[in-house]
Amino acid sequence: MDKNSFTGVLNYFKSLINIDQDCDIDTTIDNISQNIEFKGLNAWILIFAIFLASIGLNVNSTAVIIGAMLVSPLMGPIIGIGLSIGINDIKLLKKSLKNLFIMTAISLLVSTIYFLLTPLSDAQSELLARTRPTIFDVLIATFGGFAGIVASSRKQEKTTVVSGVAIATALMPPLCTAGYGIGTGQFNYFFGAFYLFFINSFFIALATFLIVKYLHFPEKDYVDDTRQRKVRHYILIFSLIVMIPSVFIALNVIRETAFNSASIKYVNSIEQSELFPEAQIIKNSRDFKTKTIDLAFVGKPLTDEQIQYLQTHLNDFDLGEVNLNIKQSGAATFDLNKQSELIQDLFEKKDAMIEKNEATIANLQKQIADLQSASKLSVSELSKEIHALYPAIEKVAMGETENYDIASNKTIKSPIVRLYWSGTPKEDAVARITSWLQIRMADSTVVVENK
Repeated sequence: MDKNSFTGVLNYFKSLINIDQDCDIDTTIDNISQNIEFKGLNAWILIFAIFLASIGLNVNSTAVIIGAMLVSPLMGPIIGIGLSIGINDIKLLKKSLKNLFIMTAISLLVSTIYFLLTPLSDAQSELLARTRPTIFDVLIATFGGFAGIVASSRKQEKTTVVSGVAIATALMPPLCTAGYGIGTGQFNYFFGAFYLFFINSFFIALATFLIVKYLHFPEKDYVDDTRQRKVRHYILIFSLIVMIPSVFIALNVIRETAFNSASIKYVNSIEQSELFPEAQIIKNSRDFKTKTIDLAFVGKPLTDEQIQYLQTHLNDFDLGEVNLNIKQSGAATFDLNKQSELIQDLFEKKDAMIEKNEATIANLQKQIADLQSASKLSVSELSKEIHALYPAIEKVAMGETENYDIASNKTIKSPIVRLYWSGTPKEDAVARITSWLQIRMADSTVVVENK
């Protein structure tokens, strides 16, 4: 490829990914500033969205939760924070922070009241999914923030993109989950869910700030240079206060995700290993905070060599510093209550396996019966075919006869066909119909009686 061709391809890709074109900076700033407002309509929409999200989490309805995320106005102040830092607007920053704080407080209050009053108090899967942030939540918030501000800066319609970002970043469900934690007194849920909300909010604002800087949004000018320097210092200090703990939070999330992934791979490798033919893992758990992995075995007690292998095998998954706790039935230190729980788990797994096998057997039996009924010739069909070949046959009867063979001590079942003729049949006709029936019914043992 010559230099001109390479330049042409490079220019094409630059134009393909260029987001400077069709960017309306003034309108973008105005729209984001308006979306920061929290009064009247936005206040009621937020309250309705909180109830929707809380009900969706309570009854485990994904569709209701998505609806709440679509109508929630929470995204406005968060994008406003990123924009205000990017354009050096301290007034807009204060307004965004104030409205975000009020929205967050109202969300927690309303969701707490709901979960205090609802008769359904069990934590469903949709609710539990909002209590433990992962690295994927960081990535979703970051790329969702990128998509949101890029779409907001366009001149053309961007409703679809913004709606998609609202669903993907999921700001409302974590807040309602935090309210569930307060309402039910389970503060581990509150801290985990609020932690997720903070991560989502921070990385959406960070993505907004980066795009604002990339698109060269004009910074706000102040008449007084001293005031302008103070504003920049205030914004810088605020950014550092928020960013520094967020970096540690993100690193911690990455470490926890890596630990969980390595732990799962480690346990899977043990379960698939041929070194434990007479022992089975029936329960495993892991704890990132204490750096521990618990393995519960049933079966023949592990040998010292097998236990040593379990310990050294941790190094293959970069888990060398992890504390491995091995529990097995038959061990002197094994808790009887825990043993009962593990045996119960084993029975439940076996019962589930038996139910699955029984369902498979029943399905196969049904298929066999269907095939047999499909291949079995009905009396009506056979009668019509026989009458077409031999009009003198007026009636056909079918059944099954049992013959006992004394020599072999076996009972032999054979189909029997009784033919009723209008007159005395000829011998050759009887021979032909007998041969035809044996071929037609695919059974050489067919017994034919002529009446």
